[in-house]
Amino acid sequence: MKISLHNQTVIITGGNGGIGQVAAELFRSVGAEVFVWDIHFNVQYSEGISAIQVDITQPESIERALSKVLSKTSRVDVLINNAGITRDASLQKMSFRQWQEVIDVNLSGVFNTTKAVSPIMIQQGYGRIINTSSVVAHNGNYGQTNYVASKSGVIGMTKVWARELGKYGINVNTVAPGFIQTAMIDTVPQKVLEQLHQRTSLQRMGQPLDVAKAYLFLASDMAGFISGHTLNVDGGLVL
Repeated sequence: MKISLHNQTVIITGGNGGIGQVAAELFRSVGAEVFVWDIHFNVQYSEGISAIQVDITQPESIERALSKVLSKTSRVDVLINNAGITRDASLQKMSFRQWQEVIDVNLSGVFNTTKAVSPIMIQQGYGRIINTSSVVAHNGNYGQTNYVASKSGVIGMTKVWARELGKYGINVNTVAPGFIQTAMIDTVPQKVLEQLHQRTSLQRMGQPLDVAKAYLFLASDMAGFISGHTLNVDGGLVL
């Protein structure tokens, strides 16, 4: 069965490179009109993908971005809360600023965008909300108190929203990537990467397209009876 999202409108946060950029191109390739939201841009997109500057930590900025989307289309079919940052440090060395910056983007940002977009989906009686967590939300990770807390919170919010929004025809799910070959991995020492390869059943690092395909599956009719679920895309790292 070939997936088509022809005439559907998709918003992807955090699309300036990495998973978000790859997802934007994938969704466009199946016919969707795609709007990428990010705080800054230095990449080029294919025709049919619109870049809108937005700070997801600020509700007013989100409302302005949403108005720009709605000036071009009357619907929002899919929201992918992909944006995320890291500010790693051990508990004793982590500053409050490092804590708050990650919570503001990874947790509050997901709340802000979903709160703004969900009324449109409620009104139209249809929607797919896909949040991005991480496999570290399951087992923790050294030096990532802030990141793990935010990604665990995303899983919790997903379950709440699946309960609240299901009656309006809205599916809410989470994708939890493992270690994916993006800029976030560039600072990880080679020795640690080799250990991760050994712990991963498929013996390789994930690619952004692996996660983008999971987004596409959950956005499609093939996942029409899936909601409140967390889909690990980790090559068998967490079993």
